[in-house]
Amino acid sequence: MTAYVPLDGRPFRLTMGLRPLDISQWFERDDEWDIQLSLKRNLVATKRREVVAVTPTCDAAAHELVDRVAPFGSTTVVDDHPLVCASTMVPDDLCIMEFDGANWRLTGAVVCFPSRWSLLEKIGTTLDEIHGPVPGYATELRQPTTTFFHRLRADRPMWRLNWTLLDNPELFQPHPERRAVTGDPASWWFRVERQTLVRLPTTDAIVFTIRTYVTSLPTLVMNRPDVKDMLLTALETAPDDSKSYKGWHGVAEALRPWLTSEDRLPH
Repeated sequence: MTAYVPLDGRPFRLTMGLRPLDISQWFERDDEWDIQLSLKRNLVATKRREVVAVTPTCDAAAHELVDRVAPFGSTTVVDDHPLVCASTMVPDDLCIMEFDGANWRLTGAVVCFPSRWSLLEKIGTTLDEIHGPVPGYATELRQPTTTFFHRLRADRPMWRLNWTLLDNPELFQPHPERRAVTGDPASWWFRVERQTLVRLPTTDAIVFTIRTYVTSLPTLVMNRPDVKDMLLTALETAPDDSKSYKGWHGVAEALRPWLTSEDRLPH
């Protein structure tokens, strides 16, 4: 079960939610490390066009990154682009953002566990274009996010959490369809992303990493009963455009009777 439950009982709000990162904890080893890493390596081998995207400008940053990741990672022997080498050492997805003089731009990435977005559609695009579909980003987060990227220091890495509910536990979900979760809530999944942002001191590129955790909703509720009310509050108070984007329309209404049922948890 994920150790992260980014809910606090307050109404839904769009926020960066950044906090300082202890760089010694950049990549977290746990019971899922080997499982996810094996799956990731398989996806790189079998679905490379969907999960690997590099542009020539990211080469220097990728070489710097592989040296930074190596002390944290599992042994790998890959005769490949340095970004692929770095990515096959850890289960986290790795993205390189570089400033081109006008915009921060995604110049390279290995993303094996996307949550309903396509790397092919994002590679080469700017920070604003990447987040363009997110409701409220342009008015509430565009300027703070850009300012943060400009000011992030190599000695002050940061991290944040993101979450959603899905009815599919697969880690590899590249299709951008945003339909609402359906079916019995007993078969739903709580998906959390632990995201870090680290500036590389030599190339000045920013590395954005994503570690994904998926926990069955019954397991989460059984182990964390306090989640019930916090989850409903977030779902019910989200604006309509956020509900559409996240696939949350009708979710709270389906979830509430299940949460109050005596039969909701596994016996």
